[in-house]
Amino acid sequence: MTPPISLDSLNFDAQTGLIPVVTQDARSGAVLMQAWADRAAVARTLDTREATYYSRSRQEQWVKGATSGHTQRIVDVQTDCDADSLLYRVEQTGPACHTGAYSCYHQPLLTGDAPQAGLDGTLDRVYATITERLATLPENSYVARLHAGGLDRVLKKISEESGEVLLAAKNADRAELATEVADLLFHTLFAMAEVGVSPADVAAVLHAREGKTGLKGPKEVG
Repeated sequence: MTPPISLDSLNFDAQTGLIPVVTQDARSGAVLMQAWADRAAVARTLDTREATYYSRSRQEQWVKGATSGHTQRIVDVQTDCDADSLLYRVEQTGPACHTGAYSCYHQPLLTGDAPQAGLDGTLDRVYATITERLATLPENSYVARLHAGGLDRVLKKISEESGEVLLAAKNADRAELATEVADLLFHTLFAMAEVGVSPADVAAVLHAREGKTGLKGPKEVG
């Protein structure tokens, strides 16, 4: 692993004293936002692990989530090869954009067919969308309607979708099984969001079960 460089090694703009910061969700890999930081903001970020920036319009430091509650806990900070820009990799709470969107980058300028990928990052993005909807409860949102029905309603949906998964697997219907598993995962993520359990919490349990010869079963030891 490359050893960390010092704060003195960063190349802040000679005129403004600022450095651009790109912020990325450490779990999903999604780019969340771009902002600026001065030396003091970077120093505070490193010291507190709270993403701190510098507002060019207000000419003052600001801590992400200080007023909205949509905080960014720093996982790590990296520089580019010239040390004149920064990458904050964070654990995002709620939406990153002031519009209520998960990411500030949500307006397409050029679109294309995205490559098919596995679940890596997908569950985190779905979870982030669910938490965003729970925070804003937009009209005509399925999440808002499900939330209004209380936790028992979503737990009932999990039970129903579990049965559908079993039936699709029993029938060896691959397309139906993929659909039903997706439904089950969505409603499970919803229940997690309602209770305050994140995908990272689940990942930590799975990582703890990983043995040298493979993944251990539930509550298995040794």
